[in-house]
Amino acid sequence: MRIENIRRVESNPRLEKEAEARARKREVWGGVAGVVAFATGLAAVALGIAVATYSKYDPAAAAQDARFVQCYTGGPNCVVDGETVHVGGEKVKIAGLDAPRITDSACDQERSRGIEAAVRLAELLNGGKVTVGDTFRDTYGRDVRKVQVDGQDVGATMISEDVAREYDGEAHDWCD
Repeated sequence: MRIENIRRVESNPRLEKEAEARARKREVWGGVAGVVAFATGLAAVALGIAVATYSKYDPAAAAQDARFVQCYTGGPNCVVDGETVHVGGEKVKIAGLDAPRITDSACDQERSRGIEAAVRLAELLNGGKVTVGDTFRDTYGRDVRKVQVDGQDVGATMISEDVAREYDGEAHDWCD
């Protein structure tokens, strides 16, 4: 029975044209639906990437993270004292200098000078592009790193400004 119906459609030119028209219409609408679905998917992906990128990158936070603050206020980049900093959360002892202590200071004068050195170090580090060299062992056995701001050695600057001394392996009295 079914085979006879198909043969009748094939033999009837009017029905054959209507079947072809319906098939073309389905094909066109199927193509349109496919293009619309593809465009919708593409727009959703683009929107998702835009939202993820925008929400994860905050330029103000990035600028703030790059700044050096005193470690008691927290942050990945901070100054512990006049010779020790944290860069990206990693502790760095600056090569070539000895600064007055803040914690465990021998006197109020050493503590005040230590605070002055820490404040000056933060100012220097916030003054330009900070570069931290590889860790090495100095002649006194300390693990230290060279720190530069815009190509200028931070240790040498601290010493020249008399807020720190050149490290010579000796314990010096900052209380005079």
